[in-house]
Amino acid sequence: MTSQTDVIDGYVAGTWTIDTVHSDVSFYVRHLGVSKVRGSFETFEGTIVTAENPLDSTVNTVIKTTSVNTKNEMRDNHVRSADFLDSEQFPEMTFTSTAIRPKTSELFEVDGELSLKGVTKTVTLQLELNGFGTHYEGHAIAGFSAATEINRSDFGVTGGAAGAAVSEKIRIALEIEATQKQD
Repeated sequence: MTSQTDVIDGYVAGTWTIDTVHSDVSFYVRHLGVSKVRGSFETFEGTIVTAENPLDSTVNTVIKTTSVNTKNEMRDNHVRSADFLDSEQFPEMTFTSTAIRPKTSELFEVDGELSLKGVTKTVTLQLELNGFGTHYEGHAIAGFSAATEINRSDFGVTGGAAGAAVSEKIRIALEIEATQKQD
């Protein structure tokens, strides 16, 4: 029987730090049922451990809710308010993985605990392993894409009076480049 690493071309076990300059944490939500409003979080950090057995790998991230950016200052301030993220009381959201399941040699499902606005729920990320390589400066890098969908009311994100204009479903997308930590 072959191990999971045998079918992942160039797999590298190690501990990785998310390179926030080359990564993106974004979302979109339907507005009035006809358009999608997109946004991102500008400040985040995380550690990925790619284990010898990829299914034993882990992910831990912290995202600053105060860093939300939808390219509209008035809307950003509203999203930071108690109607949505309540960034003053809950300045961070976190994700900690709990299990990984293979779909193919490059696609995985990553279960984890998402904590947002004081509520923790299990979510599943659809993860694509984009590969491992070497940065032009010589250090090892890895790339990952992930996506999930959450129901905002599950996390107490009501939207206040404006909540009726925004869909319950929020699509989250992650484009991650990470740098391997050196011993």
